[in-house]
Amino acid sequence: MGYIEDLRAQVGTRPLILTGVTALIIDQKRRFLMVQSDNVWKLPGGFIELGESAEEACRREILEETGMNIGDLQLIGVFSGKSYFTKLPNGDEYFPITIAYVTEDIRSGELTPDDIEVQKAQFFKWSAFPKELSERDRQIFQSFIERMISQGRKG
Repeated sequence: MGYIEDLRAQVGTRPLILTGVTALIIDQKRRFLMVQSDNVWKLPGGFIELGESAEEACRREILEETGMNIGDLQLIGVFSGKSYFTKLPNGDEYFPITIAYVTEDIRSGELTPDDIEVQKAQFFKWSAFPKELSERDRQIFQSFIERMISQGRKG
């Protein structure tokens, strides 16, 4: 049992503050990776376990969900607040603090969804952006695009 499951055993479905990580992964063809979970496309990632750094958790989650080993991570930003409140179908409630990274450092692996949390994993061209995005992912992409513009780069 993991940290969150242990915590839930103590507090039930009460709202928690949980720290998670995600990454905008860009391949050599300048496409970005998304995963599909419960028929929703999103950036891959998950929650930090006890003793992990944010970067370690991000690499672990990406490997678990997609089969891809990533290296260097650059911070996009930290996303939190009441607009991210989540209530799961089982009644669990939480306010996430999401640390978002970007990387082009794909070191190895075959794109293989885990079929547990993720049903599909796919690289998208920027022109074929999935329409239905969570508010969190929308803001992460917006922050990344603003950063690229301020640096004079295009995606």
